[in-house]
Amino acid sequence: MIKKETLAEQAFNLIKKDIISGKLAPAEELPEKKLAQELGISRTPVREALTRLAGEGLVVLSDQKIATVASFTEEDAMHFMEIRTLLEVYNLEAIFPLEREVLGGVKANLDEQLKAITKGCYEEFIDLDREFHLLLASENPNPKLRAMIHTVNTGVNRAFLVLSNTLHVSAKEAFEEHKRIVVALENGLIDEAKLEMAEHMKNIALRIKGYYLEEEKR
Repeated sequence: MIKKETLAEQAFNLIKKDIISGKLAPAEELPEKKLAQELGISRTPVREALTRLAGEGLVVLSDQKIATVASFTEEDAMHFMEIRTLLEVYNLEAIFPLEREVLGGVKANLDEQLKAITKGCYEEFIDLDREFHLLLASENPNPKLRAMIHTVNTGVNRAFLVLSNTLHVSAKEAFEEHKRIVVALENGLIDEAKLEMAEHMKNIALRIKGYYLEEEKR
């Protein structure tokens, strides 16, 4: 049975696509009335979509409930990455050894990542990349730490969106890095898994820096 998308889900996906493609620029206002007219729906599902996008770090909601496309600077990204590295490397130690069922779920996610890359569906890869890290975090018994990893992955997920024009390269690199982490966990090599996770975080930071460096040259 195929689940039918709600109007709010459709609005979320359409607005997200426009942000990823650059059709909606950073700091651009997103008036509910205008979006509702363009999408041919009422303002309520648009409001729900904007709230969800804000939760993913793609949209900023002011105190006056005015929505704008989020801006994302190199400094923001590096701050996220510093925190994320500490959390995600520690998380591996906290959840080790992984239950067979959990490991199976992570490996299934890896398979979906490869399919998305093969098909050239990089928007899908962005979501799967985030899910990969959240699957590992979900096993941590500390709910506050799980929430923190969720938050930093949401922020860094925005960095991947900024990098969407180079994702055909960085997605493949990230997939291989994910695979090395999983192989180490599967073989019971926790120290190696932590080193691979730290290297993965370092490489994400380098890819982000590389993007901004290229932007400066333009």
